[in-house]
Amino acid sequence: MNLHQLRFVREAVRQNFNLTEAAKALYTSQPGVSKAIIELEEELGIDIFTRHGKRIRGLTEPGRAVLKSVELIMQEIDGLKQIGKEFAAQDSGSFTIATTHTQARYALPKVVHAFTQKYPKVRLSLLQGNPRQVADMVLKDQADLALATESIADIDGLISLPCYQWEHVVVVPPEHPLLKSKSVTLEEIAAYPLITYDSAFTGRAKIDHAFSVRHLKPDVLLEAIDADVIKTYVELGLGVGIIAGMAFDSERDKGLRAIPVGHLFGTNVSRVALKQGGYLRSYVYSFIELLSPTLNRKLVEQIMSGERESYEL
Repeated sequence: MNLHQLRFVREAVRQNFNLTEAAKALYTSQPGVSKAIIELEEELGIDIFTRHGKRIRGLTEPGRAVLKSVELIMQEIDGLKQIGKEFAAQDSGSFTIATTHTQARYALPKVVHAFTQKYPKVRLSLLQGNPRQVADMVLKDQADLALATESIADIDGLISLPCYQWEHVVVVPPEHPLLKSKSVTLEEIAAYPLITYDSAFTGRAKIDHAFSVRHLKPDVLLEAIDADVIKTYVELGLGVGIIAGMAFDSERDKGLRAIPVGHLFGTNVSRVALKQGGYLRSYVYSFIELLSPTLNRKLVEQIMSGERESYEL
């Protein structure tokens, strides 16, 4: 048994059981991958994969147990490599953040700027997707951490920590009738066509739930993943927008007005997600501390090691 065999098994699963793609990802040959997997199966005395002819189709029951062990072993190997890099270079390396558009566009710029000033030798990358996608990027070791809303809180294999709270705002053109309301209501908002986030993004579930509880069915004219798109169509007079409060800037958005609606849709929490059992470079801890004043290295280490079960704002 060797590490190459374990890597081949893991990559075969990651590539949806396509050995050709697995071989490409690992810069080796497809016959070599197939042979190594067969040799591992013979050594273990079990079939790891189900097959149709020469093609693998899925995992057997013992194969699923093998995969869990393989993931743990490879995670430990990756951790050992990271430890070596950590002590070899304390202030350089690569750092990949997976996040949603709203976080990347509005929450991260100041944090990223401060981080790059502190660690100019670190190569920083931003990957974007919906909350489920960015969580998967961390699980698959494509990113060091993910930043999104509460929807990443209960995903197996991730440790999720709250960073900061925010509320939604309604955005309308100047002189819109809603601006005359002392405390805008759901009924008043539902009287207009709505432009807001796609169902996978930025607290949309809370928006839908609030209307549902009041038995209201608003006319959602347009859904988008980008607050800038929402604001553009609101400025054109197509409807009333609902966006994250962080996405509105009175100086930048001079053609719009914002109405706080936290009393209607509640408070949202942006969370940072880390791979359970993963190894973090020192500058990743620094980034988390820049991201949230309530988080520090000691607290994150305690939760990552299991010394502390959870933490809430």
